[in-house]
Amino acid sequence: MNKAIGIVEMFGFVTAVTAADAAAKAADVKIIAIDTNKPANAETVEVPLITAIKIQGEVSAVKAAVDAAVEAANAVSGVICSHVISGPTKDTQKMAERTSVGRDIVGKIKNNA
Repeated sequence: MNKAIGIVEMFGFVTAVTAADAAAKAADVKIIAIDTNKPANAETVEVPLITAIKIQGEVSAVKAAVDAAVEAANAVSGVICSHVISGPTKDTQKMAERTSVGRDIVGKIKNNA
């Protein structure tokens, strides 16, 4: 069975990096992806980029990491939602590993593995 997956969705990339940092420091987890999208009402919101961090590890570690990420993100721009999936299916695992950040440049820029 796959390890637990935690997802925290928030406004802004800086908020996501701050939240991912807090999550990684709070528990023995791996940040498996950072994903972004632009909401339909982007012109009307203060921070128009929605970003999600995806965390993986043992259930208790993921829960602690998600809590730390939520606290850190709320201190910057706020959290939209968060969730922990304790037993993801193979298809859920594949979706969690997908990312939009850097997809177009990773491996195409020298020294950018």
